[in-house]
Amino acid sequence: MNLLVDLGNSRLKWAQHAAGLWRADAVLLDSEKNIESLFDKAWGKIPKPQRVIACSVSGPERLNALEQWTRTRWSVMPHIVRPQAQQLGVKNLYRQPEQLGADRWAALIGARGLTDSAACVVDAGTAVTVEALSAGGEFLGGAIFPGLRLLRDSLARGTVAIAPAEGNAADCLARSTADGVAAGTLFGLAGAVERLIDEYRRSLGEPMEVFLTGGDAPALATHLRVPATLVPDLVLKGLARIADSL
Repeated sequence: MNLLVDLGNSRLKWAQHAAGLWRADAVLLDSEKNIESLFDKAWGKIPKPQRVIACSVSGPERLNALEQWTRTRWSVMPHIVRPQAQQLGVKNLYRQPEQLGADRWAALIGARGLTDSAACVVDAGTAVTVEALSAGGEFLGGAIFPGLRLLRDSLARGTVAIAPAEGNAADCLARSTADGVAAGTLFGLAGAVERLIDEYRRSLGEPMEVFLTGGDAPALATHLRVPATLVPDLVLKGLARIADSL
């Protein structure tokens, strides 16, 4: 069994993966002040994995804590995934390939495992990334902008009259400020993603599948007017492909 770990900005996501086994879970990173305690709760009772395959955008302190925990608990040094110039059918066309986020790289590898056609990978997390992958496996580039939480928090921080509040995003004809913020940010996010998908389709000039992942992907999916496939664990699926290649 391999343990696949995606250590993000706001969530810790993982999966136990072996032949016939796929058991995925996630937890908010702020649910424990001590991240080692969070690792204890998440993995303290699972069998020792053959490998730990991890990617992280969470900062070196949390990554170091992960490495220390797996060494202490299982005597296993995690394999840390970093973007490559080329891997598992994906060619990285970033000007400096090593500067691409490791989670973005893993998601692209995951998408390549799901289709041989061109693809757009939308990861709606703390930040939203919208990536273009050609049918030939070339990662052509992508856009990055704030996710729902950052958009809503910025309104609360930058204005006097808008206070942090949970609103209903169902209707863009909102009749309260909280609903207006919820709807405006979600509809606005959906519109931005749709525009990028349209731009990528024009640039690629070929059929393109759209994959959605990330914590806000389910909410985004209900507001998109383009066909899209929800793959909540796309980054982990990319890590699984990498693990199988080691």
